Amino acid sequence: MNFQQLRIVRETIRQDFNLTEVASALYTSQPGVSKHIKDLEDELGIEIFVRRGKRLLGLTEPGKELAEVVERILLDTQNLRRIADQFASRETGHFVIATTHTQARYALPTIIKWFKADYPKVHLTLLQGSPREIADLLVSGQADVGIATESVDKVSELASFPFYSWHHAIIVPQGHPLLGVGEITLETLSEYPIITYHEGFTGRAHVDQAFADAGIVPDIVLSAIDADVIKTYVGLGLGVGVVASVAYDAEQDRSLELIPVPHLFPSNTTRLAVRRGTYLRSYAHAFIEKVCPDVGEDLIKAALKTQNGTD
Repeated sequence: MNFQQLRIVRETIRQDFNLTEVASALYTSQPGVSKHIKDLEDELGIEIFVRRGKRLLGLTEPGKELAEVVERILLDTQNLRRIADQFASRETGHFVIATTHTQARYALPTIIKWFKADYPKVHLTLLQGSPREIADLLVSGQADVGIATESVDKVSELASFPFYSWHHAIIVPQGHPLLGVGEITLETLSEYPIITYHEGFTGRAHVDQAFADAGIVPDIVLSAIDADVIKTYVGLGLGVGVVASVAYDAEQDRSLELIPVPHLFPSNTTRLAVRRGTYLRSYAHAFIEKVCPDVGEDLIKAALKTQNGTD
């Protein structure tokens, strides 16, 4: 048994049992992948995968249990390397943050500026993606920290902590009729075409739920994954924008007006997530504590030490 065999088992599951994709991901040949799997099965005396001819269709029952052990072994191997790196060089390394456009553009700049000033030798990478992609990057070990409003608190392999809470707000061009309305209701808002986030991004589910609970079907004429696109088309007069309130910049968005409406939509909480059982370098802990100062170092460390939510 060797680490390459274990990596192949893990990657086979990740690639939905497509051995061509496994070989490409691991920079090896498909026959080599098949041989490693067969050698491991012969050594263990079990079949790991369900087969139809030469195709793999899924995991056998013993294969499902083995897959969990393989994941733990490879994660602990990664942790060993990180521990060694930590004590060999405390102030250098590579730190990967996966986040959405809204968080990268509006919530994180001040924190990132602080981090680069305090840890100038750490190579920082920001990966942007959807909340689901961010969760996948964390689970696969391609990111150290993830920040998003959706998804990350729904994955058992991840521990997440509250970053900040926020509400949606309305943005309109200067002179828009809604600026003269006393208290805007969902009925009033639904009289106008709406531009907001795409499904699965930046609290869109709360917007949809509020309208559904009121029995109103809004005219959503355009949806986008980031606020900058929404603001562009609001500025063109195509509709009223519903965006995260943090996405409005009074200086840069001078042609638009922000209308706070915390009574219309439920509050949202953006969360920071890490993979359970992962060993993080000291600068990663410092980043987490900066983002989530109210959580506490002990709780963060306890969450990192657990596997899939259990000790």
